[in-house]
Amino acid sequence: MTSDLLDLLVIGGGVNGAGIARDAAGRGLRVALVERADLASGTSSASTKLVHGGLRYLEFGEIGLVRKALVERERLLRAAPHIAWPQPFLLPEMPGGRPRWMLRSALLLYDHLARRREVPGHSMVDLRSDLAGGALRPELRRAFRFFDGWIEDARLVALLARDAAERGARILTYDPVVAARVEGGQWQVETGSGRRLAARRLVNAAGPWAGQVAEDVLGLADAPRLRLVQGAHLVVPRVNRTADAFMLQQPDGRIVFLLPWGRDFSLLGTTETAVERPDAPCATEAEEAYLLAAANRVLRKPLSAADVRHRFAGVRPLVLEEGKSDRETSRDWRFHDHEGVPATTVIGGKLTTFRLLAEQLVSRLFPSSRPWTADACLPGGAIPAMGAPTARGNFLRWQRALVARFADHDPRLVERLAGLYGTDAETLLAAGLGARRDDGLFEAEIAHLESREFARTSEDMLWRRTRVGLMGTLPDRSPVPGEPVPV
Repeated sequence: MTSDLLDLLVIGGGVNGAGIARDAAGRGLRVALVERADLASGTSSASTKLVHGGLRYLEFGEIGLVRKALVERERLLRAAPHIAWPQPFLLPEMPGGRPRWMLRSALLLYDHLARRREVPGHSMVDLRSDLAGGALRPELRRAFRFFDGWIEDARLVALLARDAAERGARILTYDPVVAARVEGGQWQVETGSGRRLAARRLVNAAGPWAGQVAEDVLGLADAPRLRLVQGAHLVVPRVNRTADAFMLQQPDGRIVFLLPWGRDFSLLGTTETAVERPDAPCATEAEEAYLLAAANRVLRKPLSAADVRHRFAGVRPLVLEEGKSDRETSRDWRFHDHEGVPATTVIGGKLTTFRLLAEQLVSRLFPSSRPWTADACLPGGAIPAMGAPTARGNFLRWQRALVARFADHDPRLVERLAGLYGTDAETLLAAGLGARRDDGLFEAEIAHLESREFARTSEDMLWRRTRVGLMGTLPDRSPVPGEPVPV
């Protein structure tokens, strides 16, 4: 039996799909999101975890993209301070790299384009006296320190979907679309579980699978052409004592990031390897060698393949631009309206700009509806004002107060719950956590993840909702020595 008519059906449970569903549901539209696997099970959990304007994009004249990404960076840091925070970066001067004047000019422009409230401006650092210099080769003497942001990418997607559901959207995971056709100007869609959905409009936000979905599932002859680029990442033991990430210039002109991930790990990425298909991405031996070599150009203590604790890769769908390399291809998005049917495929986009993408698309499809997400917090992110000048500063003060309130619990546990669930942590702790499983999750957490965040399997919970699968049972989310903590 066909369900009630939807205004919008979204295919794809990554950051763009979840963001579109949330935006549309908040405008009072009848919305459903359909995902063949778990939320963020593809590219949106395999990113470099950065909320950034894209400093390197200035080199290719992408000033408009950088400006709007920097605006969105500030908004996202305020909307979800439990899962997103300012991230300091060191950009060392490298032999054969871009000259100092060019780096300084780019950072001045970067600071100028941003309407900064959550992050400081850039500064010059003497690596011989700065604590962060201890991890780097002694011949590296100067660096610029600037700020962007870090975010728990898969948790972001889960919270977007939860917010959408709380505003009336239907979130259907592990249920692929198997057939779709247009009848009487409306989409009739069937899923693998036998659900039948009818919708006035359809948005294909399947990321790197968008072309396949348009052609094979929706049966459209004008499926867009995508440039698919794999980005590989390595997880290695923590390389530095401070909270600084390193932005590393490479001889081929690319940039590689080496970022702190919790107390115990560093995240090294990413590559840009052209691929034909998005299925089952994995880091290749060549990509691993490239990333290790990138890190070892600057590290005092080199890394080897034996140091790699975990590998992952994601495939990014880029707008196909003839004559441009993967490095030069724009990270902006494009909306492809299919001829003769009420369907739009979303191409490209960045993690940082998902909200703006969603706002523009829903406004375009439903021009009489009103945007609302610009200053809206995500679930768990409405941290009370604690007198700090930044959202993250308020969160850290609130977190310390939560630790003091629940002093009968291990402080690391309270910090972990606060860093995952934000204000929902208070509810979980007050109601009682129940027994703890061998994997480190508590009964109350599991119930929350299943009922509020659409987790269905242990993998969903351990690797995408909490990262306990990587971090261990009690990842410490408190600031590390040397981190500039706003208070």
